[in-house]
Amino acid sequence: MATSSYAHMATELGYLFILQDQVKEASLWYSEAMKLDESSMAALTGVIWCQILDGHLEEAEHQLEFLKEVQQSLGKSEPRSPGQIVSPLLKQVSVILNPVVKAAPALIDPLYVMAQVRYLSGELENARSTLQRCLELDPTSVDAYLLMSQIYLAQGNFAMCSHCLELGVSYNFQVRDHPLYHFVKARALNKSGDYPEAIKALKMIIKLPILKMEESKKFHGPSVQPSERVSILLELAYALRMNGELHEATKVLQDTINEFSGTPEEIRITIANVDLALSKGNVDLALSILRNITPKQPCYTEAKEKMASIYLQTRKDVHLYIGCYRELCEHLPGPHTSLLLGDAFMNIQEPEKALEVYDEAYRKNPHDASLISRIGQAYVKTHQYTKAINYYEAAQKISGQDFLCCDLAELLLKLKKFNKAEKVLKQALDHDLVKDIPSMMNDVKCLLLLAKVYKSHKKEDVMDTLNKAMDLQSRILKRVPLEQPEMIPSQKQLAASICIHFGEYYLAEKEYAKAVQSYKDALSYSPIDNKVVLELARLYLLQGHLDLCERHCATLLQTEKNHETASVMMADLMFRKQKYEAAINLYHQVLEKVPDNFPVLNKLIDLLRRSGKLEDAPAFFELAKKVSSRVPLEPGFNYCRGIYCWHIGQPNEALKFLNKARKDSTWGQSATYYMVQICLNPDNEIVGGEAFENLVTESKKELEQHGVRTAEKLLREFYPHSAWGQTQLRLLQSLCLLATREKANVEAALGTFIEMAQAEKDSIPALLAVAQAYSLLKQVPKARTQLKRLAKAPWTLAEAEDLEKSWLLLADIYCQGGKFDLASELLRRCMQYNKSCCKAYEYMGFIMEREQSYKDAATNYELAWKYSHHANPASGFRLAFNYLKDKRFVEAIEVCHDVLKEHPNYPRIREEILEKAQGSLRP
Repeated sequence: MATSSYAHMATELGYLFILQDQVKEASLWYSEAMKLDESSMAALTGVIWCQILDGHLEEAEHQLEFLKEVQQSLGKSEPRSPGQIVSPLLKQVSVILNPVVKAAPALIDPLYVMAQVRYLSGELENARSTLQRCLELDPTSVDAYLLMSQIYLAQGNFAMCSHCLELGVSYNFQVRDHPLYHFVKARALNKSGDYPEAIKALKMIIKLPILKMEESKKFHGPSVQPSERVSILLELAYALRMNGELHEATKVLQDTINEFSGTPEEIRITIANVDLALSKGNVDLALSILRNITPKQPCYTEAKEKMASIYLQTRKDVHLYIGCYRELCEHLPGPHTSLLLGDAFMNIQEPEKALEVYDEAYRKNPHDASLISRIGQAYVKTHQYTKAINYYEAAQKISGQDFLCCDLAELLLKLKKFNKAEKVLKQALDHDLVKDIPSMMNDVKCLLLLAKVYKSHKKEDVMDTLNKAMDLQSRILKRVPLEQPEMIPSQKQLAASICIHFGEYYLAEKEYAKAVQSYKDALSYSPIDNKVVLELARLYLLQGHLDLCERHCATLLQTEKNHETASVMMADLMFRKQKYEAAINLYHQVLEKVPDNFPVLNKLIDLLRRSGKLEDAPAFFELAKKVSSRVPLEPGFNYCRGIYCWHIGQPNEALKFLNKARKDSTWGQSATYYMVQICLNPDNEIVGGEAFENLVTESKKELEQHGVRTAEKLLREFYPHSAWGQTQLRLLQSLCLLATREKANVEAALGTFIEMAQAEKDSIPALLAVAQAYSLLKQVPKARTQLKRLAKAPWTLAEAEDLEKSWLLLADIYCQGGKFDLASELLRRCMQYNKSCCKAYEYMGFIMEREQSYKDAATNYELAWKYSHHANPASGFRLAFNYLKDKRFVEAIEVCHDVLKEHPNYPRIREEILEKAQGSLRP
């Protein structure tokens, strides 16, 4: 039998004598075990235990000091992974320490050990909070800084890990004497990609002597154990490999194999060789090495995980990938391996199978909150929301961990269960005033979630909740520079985020000045946040502060030359400044890089129309088609084609293309909106306008009724998912009633429009609809009152269509009253923002015609005819009539033929214009 086995038996005998209160016999057996295996920690611990029981406390203290020295681990003891059962020893230590910490909260040693216990139990946030208390009591504690850096490393916060190490050095230079300091620093550098610096740090600790147990009393100073030296060498090999120094990495690994061949550490070096083989592209060798590792070897789990990763990432074989985790569960059954299998199923998008595995793991370890959280997430992925809620609630009761409370609230919010989400968050916030920073931070998180909940169903409480969050965050910001300076950046970012929430709220309420101030406050906390700069630019554009908007857009484009949103906004800005060429060029630049960027293409089509250059649009459709043969099938492409056809006067073609986008989640709502508008008003007439003579025939009335029925059918199939979508649906349903022009229907629609206008302050679509309804009911003064309000509204691109309609309707009313000067001012405004506004030119022609200035009237009607793309026969009729009056008989005849070609039965044009013009040409 091997010496190590005899040593293990001697240790067990010692333990049995301890249980029988035979301390002397136990001491003899533990000492015997030490002789047989000098590296046995269990035997050394047994000897110390016996010394304590015998009352030899001084000797025990010396031994414990030595044990503490040799246990200055380089991170060999990692925190518990999710699904792993917490060690009973850790639970026992926690039970012993809890009363000590409560009774003497200012004693550093119990607090530090409690932090270690929490770290090893996987409670990283709790461990960090406890360590912070240690550092408040003793800012020079070397051990506390080292453990804090390990916590950050485990959390993946490498910048904070390095910052914490340097902070420890600033308080106590002795930190740099610890091998652990250099090793943790090197690991953080490796993880963050700074391989050259990591290599320097690791080479520094390689030179330290290896401490063996028999040399412990002779040597004092920095040293490492054999297992720790292996960790250092493997980390160095990794850094060299990632730095592209494959030859050096191979040499380091070979030297390590030679040095530790035949020791328990050999298997770890074998695993490292796999990574080296993969970096050389030798996948078969890597798999061969991993297959030789048996379940009895300590790194079996790691080996199987690496093998699975190779099968998935390199071989793309899902079955073999899952097979690795199934084998792992078969040979090492337990909650941890079950969790790994469940995660593997989630990784390949099979949440149903993952749930089966998670449930099995949960039955084995029902008190693991992180495991229940994962089950909850899996239920969410499979849309079993009720079960997800139940699991989150169970996890919250078991562990009391607040992050689960937030997860639950977010899920309830997603499911629109606002009252339940509010209750969960209020329960989490229902406690006495907290003073420690982690608890305050958690309260801020809960308050922000609560504000999000209120935003959906209790708008009046949003501001109060945000103010509470900001007050609490201000208290945190005052304390972190002294207590946790490493948290200053993240906490400032959070403060900026709260300011952004304020800005969003004020923006929704159209309190633009307050919104601007909120975004400026956000920049005071986070000066280089491009998202905030972008929002400020958007707000300035909304307010008409064009120079300020341009300055912010230029700042964004300096830091990020190809910033798409900033380029688009700059284009909008150039358009507002009537620099149409510059605006189009900016859009063109974006589309040259990504021709199938349909949101930008949609904006460009609108800009081309507004700048009077819609004929340039087809070239961009052809550019997009070159990207892929599938582009013509894309909903975004068809939406853009539909809008283009609508603007060139082809309503049937527009409906065909928009219908292809109607079911899409991104484009569907807008496509449905335009389809309904086209069905209700295919010729894009001014609803409620009466300045022009009405030439409606019976057949056209039938077409209008058919259009209303089609629009109603479209709306029955329209299921909006947002509050804005619901408002839009209500508006469209009432517009269908308006389109019937029946008094009862128009009055019913008017009631709805008035309610909507009262519910949403200064809602331009609602106010326009109110005015249209009053016009149809012949209540012109009331219509004019609403339209005058809209005439004072600032122009925005988002509301440009409705504003244009309101200006045209008001111009129509002024034309009926003979107030041509007021009408002309409004029409010029329409032309300023939309050079293709055929209706504006048509009304301007009407005014000139009334003033018997037939030449000027013809000029305006020409533009109306041009920008209607010869699709509006009424414009053609008026143009031909004014050509006739201006004695331009040939042009009058050409236009008559154009109209009759598309509309052979168009009334009066043949006898009143064509025949007279032809007669005037005859000698």
